[in-house]
Amino acid sequence: MENATVTGRRRSVKCVNPASTAGGAAPVTFAVPCRRQLGKNAAMHVSAKSDYAVRAAIELAAAGPGPVKGDRIAEAQQIPLKFLENILSDLRHAGYVQSQRGAEGGYWLAEPADAITLADIIRAVDGPLAGVRGARPETVEYSGSASRLVEVWIAVRVSLRSVLEQVTLADLVAGVLPAEVKELTTDADAWVSRGAGGHTPPPSARRPTPR
Repeated sequence: MENATVTGRRRSVKCVNPASTAGGAAPVTFAVPCRRQLGKNAAMHVSAKSDYAVRAAIELAAAGPGPVKGDRIAEAQQIPLKFLENILSDLRHAGYVQSQRGAEGGYWLAEPADAITLADIIRAVDGPLAGVRGARPETVEYSGSASRLVEVWIAVRVSLRSVLEQVTLADLVAGVLPAEVKELTTDADAWVSRGAGGHTPPPSARRPTPR
């Protein structure tokens, strides 16, 4: 997702077992959460770390002012506590969360919920939203017939930003997405997964009918 990873082989990205990622981050990739039912070649997924981080941040936003215990967040969102503590530490170092120890301690947002986007949270725990073989898209060079490919990866990053930089924690707590983001979900095709071996409809077939 500056976190979406482009690989050279379809089978190089695997589904993540959340319990196995507590010691480190898996890459956030282009579009959708990886699910085993999509098949072994599903090449795009959101890492467990980013998914948990966003959910924990939403929980803090919903709780309002005052500290929230880590075990309360872990229970509410079904996040392994040790994994959650590592995530909250990353968010604290990034300046999005504050914490206090002791009986009256806990975690709370360091900024207003409407000032923190999903992109902020993902970058804090997993780094840039889009990468190509671990590098930023603008640093990648291709030659010959693939020379324009870098522009596609740049466009993918722009697409990711257009969603993840628009949605704030406050939006999700309120249950109201920005109109331009909500519009993307109204096309029935947006809810259909395409597995390996299938055929992508030509662009003309994917354009929505004018209203």
